[in-house]
Amino acid sequence: MQAPSRYYNTSMPKPTLSHCVKVASEAAYQAAKLLLRYAGAPSKVETKRSPIDLVTEVDRAAEKLICKTLKRRFPEFGFLGEEHGAHNEGADYRWIIDPIDGTMNFVHGIPLFGISIGLEHRGRLVAGVIYDPSRKELYTAIRGRGAYLNGKRIYVSKTKKLANSILSTGFSSKFRRQPEPYLSWFRTFESNSHAVRRIGTTVLCLAYVAAGRMEGFYEMDLWPWDIAAGIVLVEEAGGRVTNFENKYPALERGRLIASNGHIHNQILKVLHAKR
Repeated sequence: MQAPSRYYNTSMPKPTLSHCVKVASEAAYQAAKLLLRYAGAPSKVETKRSPIDLVTEVDRAAEKLICKTLKRRFPEFGFLGEEHGAHNEGADYRWIIDPIDGTMNFVHGIPLFGISIGLEHRGRLVAGVIYDPSRKELYTAIRGRGAYLNGKRIYVSKTKKLANSILSTGFSSKFRRQPEPYLSWFRTFESNSHAVRRIGTTVLCLAYVAAGRMEGFYEMDLWPWDIAAGIVLVEEAGGRVTNFENKYPALERGRLIASNGHIHNQILKVLHAKR
């Protein structure tokens, strides 16, 4: 698939999806330098939707840096960013950007945070880039062409039983005032798997499922920028992604299960069990 001619400047390379991923990767590398410079020491920390939903000046600066790089190469593309919202709505192609997923970790100097850049074409996710600055791990995927970690093809794990799996999840900003069903699910999964991890960054959880490091991930109250790139990665690595109703997820709905496919129905069964 390649973009219509109106989506590029003739003085620049033709924007195939491969080129889009290359430029998005460059933008992620540039933003990562900024993140590593201020990790654990941002000068200003604010809250958004709740006391545990943090944002820093680095989040905003990183998103501007990513958008500047992408706009320079693809001026007609639309944008949806966590910090600066939507721009050029109605464009056939749209970048979906999270400049720092795992801001709480970032603020405290915990080296578990990631940059996520997804690409959507007329409502269909077609490519994704996730970068882990601390480990220098670049995850990329193009629809129909597989998923890669630092240029090497990756696949989901072959584990077939929940009992032998490692899962990951997150608790949303609503957790303090509404701890259920998060705690019930966590107890059940923890008791029926190898372990459940809460690493504090959705984008890396999805990347780890794609890379076969974890078998599954589930979470509610997610945003498009949390999952856009990760959905493509998991699917292209051979995994399965649905919402909690076992249907293909809409980015706006925010309820996601990603797995290696083998344990997907077992996750669904727990999520729908009567408590």
